[in-house]
Amino acid sequence: MNTRNQKTLAAIFARPTHATIRWEDIMALFRALDATIDEGRGSRVRVILNGVAATFHRPHPGPVAKKGAVESVRELLKNSGVTP
Repeated sequence: MNTRNQKTLAAIFARPTHATIRWEDIMALFRALDATIDEGRGSRVRVILNGVAATFHRPHPGPVAKKGAVESVRELLKNSGVTP
């Protein structure tokens, strides 16, 4: 995991929840953690990390993840044993 991925991970776990994390940075973090990523219909993205699965919706029209999405990503990471 590179420095940018570590910063993204720290931002995901920061309190209060950030609403300024780019979705592409979250996806890069998942790829760095060797998660399985399946593109679904529309904006759906299914992520499997350490045997734990979650489905997210890519933000649109902007590139920034909303607070609810960041909290869902945080939950997936915690359940998968990934912490900063």
